[in-house]
Amino acid sequence: MHRVPFRVLPAVFTLALAAAAIPLGTPAPAEADSIIVGGRPAAVADSPWAVAVSSRDRFGGTRAGQFCGGVAVAPTRVLTAAHCMGEDVLGGAPSEIRDLRVIAGREELDEPGGKEIQVRSVWVNPVYDPRTNSADLAVLTLAEALPKGSVIPMAGSGDTAYTEGTSATVYGWGDTTGYGAYAAGLRAAKVRVLPDGDCARAYPGGTQGAYEPSSMLCAGVAAGGRDACQGDSGGPLVARGRLIGLVSWGSGCGAPGSPGVYTRVSAAIRWMAAER
Repeated sequence: MHRVPFRVLPAVFTLALAAAAIPLGTPAPAEADSIIVGGRPAAVADSPWAVAVSSRDRFGGTRAGQFCGGVAVAPTRVLTAAHCMGEDVLGGAPSEIRDLRVIAGREELDEPGGKEIQVRSVWVNPVYDPRTNSADLAVLTLAEALPKGSVIPMAGSGDTAYTEGTSATVYGWGDTTGYGAYAAGLRAAKVRVLPDGDCARAYPGGTQGAYEPSSMLCAGVAAGGRDACQGDSGGPLVARGRLIGLVSWGSGCGAPGSPGVYTRVSAAIRWMAAER
């Protein structure tokens, strides 16, 4: 299963595709294997910054319209993947999606609880390149603030959380098998930050995509089996209590030798600062 921009399509979108005739464009990003792929249930109380991005108008009521993940880094600021905000995913510009929301504080998408907060505005990284998947970042500004305790610090350049071999956790509501078995509840999978050399060998260019260490990092396990997958795009990769990555792209879900590729958060901090 080829995952280009990784992990967008929710189960309801896949099932409704023929009837709705919604254009897909390139294959959607995939995010994990049983984790998400190879994962376990995660408690929102322990990860309140992990949020779902949804639109019922676009993706239907199943799973509350969730189609991507996100992570709160400030009370009114959520980071996600730029490819989640593409017209091929949303069917139009983000400003045209009137019910674009972030769901916070809810583990099970189809159950009550937590908050659904309207997205007031969307900034898509102007240097994002959908051909190479580089600079895959979007920032959602919320119409209502989350509690201060619901945000996570971002790891800047030189942070030890990026050190190869560091244990990290990826979170999401996406496919748990790589074959369309979408999670109803938040899940998490343990992975490790991999050396840039391993990532470059896995993705040297061509149809598999090219790994760029200045703006990307990759994480996984040597034997495969733990990863992000379809529907997890934009979700958080966390190490040592800091946000280090956003689910972006890869090849397959949890396949040996094909680790998940993430937007490097230290680069995201730089891109956001350039916009001020």
